[in-house]
Amino acid sequence: MRPPRKTPLDPDKAASPTAAHAAAVEQLARRDFASGELRDKLEDKGYERETVAAVVADLVAEGVVNDERYASNYVAYHAGRGQGPQRIRQDLRGLGIDAALIEAALESGPDFRVLARQVRVRKFGAEPPQEWPEKARQARFLQYRGFSSDHIRFAIGPDFDPEE
Repeated sequence: MRPPRKTPLDPDKAASPTAAHAAAVEQLARRDFASGELRDKLEDKGYERETVAAVVADLVAEGVVNDERYASNYVAYHAGRGQGPQRIRQDLRGLGIDAALIEAALESGPDFRVLARQVRVRKFGAEPPQEWPEKARQARFLQYRGFSSDHIRFAIGPDFDPEE
């Protein structure tokens, strides 16, 4: 997260819903935001907490800010980059997305077992590892990417247990 503004906003502007709304729309014109992330951005710019809460609530009511859509798009994008569900879940939690929305987005996402295998093949080649040190190396890579032990077992082979 960025440090707060060096020059504080004018107190009238900081309390102005119109100015906060304009700043929110300016941010949303660049990319989609989760409601908590947008709230943090506006507060970092110097807008008052109550004003920001009201503006974000209005944008959510209008459907401009939609955490469900954001979570779904986030899962699709990051799964496409080869990240697993545990890492994606943690990132979304950090953005302030509700746990039920995160789980729904992950459920509607790709088959993460197949994705783990594809990521392994893309990084290490089609031939499954035969030696334990190589299996452990590939398992650590997949674990870092956010895949669970079940996904890793499916990707590396049934005789591998990452819990050992």
